[in-house]
Amino acid sequence: MASQKIYACIDYEDPYVQPLLLNAVKARLPKELLVLVKDASELPSADSKFLQWRQYESLDFDRLMSGSISCLSNSYVIRKALIRKHYLSTTVSHWLTKNPESALKHHVKPGVEIEVDFSEFLDDALIEAFELHESWQRNESKDVADKEWWILKPGMSDRGQGIRLFSSEEELTEIFEEWDPPSDDEEDEDEAAHSGDEDAAPASKPADEDDDEKGIITSQLRHFVAQPYIDPPLLMPQPHPSAGRKFHIRTYVLAAGALKVYVYKPMLALFAAQPYAAPSSTAGAQPDLSAHLTNTCLQTGEREGSVHAFWSLPASLGTSSSSTGGGEADWRESVFEQICSATGEAFEAAARSMSVHFQPLPNAFELFGLDFMVDAAGTAWLMEVNAFPDFAQTGGELQDLVKGLMEDVVDVAIKPFFGVEGGVEEGGENGLVKVRDIDLGKR
Repeated sequence: MASQKIYACIDYEDPYVQPLLLNAVKARLPKELLVLVKDASELPSADSKFLQWRQYESLDFDRLMSGSISCLSNSYVIRKALIRKHYLSTTVSHWLTKNPESALKHHVKPGVEIEVDFSEFLDDALIEAFELHESWQRNESKDVADKEWWILKPGMSDRGQGIRLFSSEEELTEIFEEWDPPSDDEEDEDEAAHSGDEDAAPASKPADEDDDEKGIITSQLRHFVAQPYIDPPLLMPQPHPSAGRKFHIRTYVLAAGALKVYVYKPMLALFAAQPYAAPSSTAGAQPDLSAHLTNTCLQTGEREGSVHAFWSLPASLGTSSSSTGGGEADWRESVFEQICSATGEAFEAAARSMSVHFQPLPNAFELFGLDFMVDAAGTAWLMEVNAFPDFAQTGGELQDLVKGLMEDVVDVAIKPFFGVEGGVEEGGENGLVKVRDIDLGKR
């Protein structure tokens, strides 16, 4: 067993996560080796074993980069090939060009990237958006109920900000027009109240304003991705408490070193606030997003019925399709296998085809939150990859899920790095499942 002290700075700045991290570290690392510190200034020497588990902005990256065998951190420095929606779209596109039979072909909707500052320049931005133009042309001859819908996502936003649905060029244009900044006259009126920072939102629409537009201004986001909308989605039948409501699966993924990737088998099912209705049911108006967006941060109150343990969902959905639970098949097992396949492939794609924008380090690990949507045919589609996911959405009743995750991370990513006995390559039967193990040649 390692005899050198392990100095650990555990400061996650989150009242939900912090005690879980502390308890996991204390429970899994030997008491005689663990020394809790507030920052690196308390280390006795430059080569002391040091674990920092903090928010990204608070990490000591200088020490991380200079201490490849002594310092372990809970985040990579560069990983936007995965966590930025437009970068993820490019990552998948590049990987499929070289690997056309990759699993990502069947688990990521192809994206159309749009870069635009103001709505008046949208026409220019869409010149090469052939997929959109072809879809709009097909829609002209279709009934409302049969139209193809697209979902628009800002490349660098989170918490559901700026997501919209559209089925025509006119609808897309109206969306961007809503986000245009105030006119010159309005800016003059607000000039005295403006901070002067060109990256700040105009005073007339603060960035945190809680209105329908969520304070969106196109010129601040600039990068967008449009993807075919998944319709119809898989819905739970009666008598499930969230029957008829759209949901997505939140999957926690551990990337360790350079590079092993694990999927945490206990997952969450996050449900929309309102019963699902096809976008075409509100023809002529923007669909009610509360029925389409499953982000729990957009909901109020106690989120009753919005968060469930994935494996608590019914194994059989009473359908005739084997992919969604008909006969003896368990649709959940099929979906989990798809998630494992797509996750491993996505991380390898980022590491090999977008190495400038995803740089795994041998002395770092990171937890990501991947969101998957399951369609009515039982196919799991990767929607996005989140860094520093919101563990608090798990809630109090399912807190043990996060507790188990943190303990497994200590066993799988932290103990082996510091040479502590009891470290394992994989968690228990219901814990972390290894889905990729590749050597990127980084030491």
